[in-house]
Amino acid sequence: MPDLILAVSARDVGDRTVITARGVIDYGSRSVLREATDEALDGGKVRLVLDLSGVTLCDSSGLSTLVDVHRRATAAGGWLRLAGLRPIVSTALTLTNLDRVLPVYDTAEKAVEAA
Repeated sequence: MPDLILAVSARDVGDRTVITARGVIDYGSRSVLREATDEALDGGKVRLVLDLSGVTLCDSSGLSTLVDVHRRATAAGGWLRLAGLRPIVSTALTLTNLDRVLPVYDTAEKAVEAA
């Protein structure tokens, strides 16, 4: 059951931070993602790319976490970009209209390079 564990890593690319998540983002694991994004934002890294290419499921609490991170980054003068969405995560964003609020890119590299 390795899909049930959420693993998160972060790396800086210039003035942007790419946070890569692998596994399931749900009520039980969202704190792992929250800790990684809080660490970046608390450290003044306000331009975040969240690479979700390894995320197999994101429930409503995970979506709520994405909105919270977006709000916090925006309030600090930055942004949150999502990248590499699998169809199930993309569908969740579309059904909740979050795809209109959170910019989505095919890959983390494209999200980093975007103006």
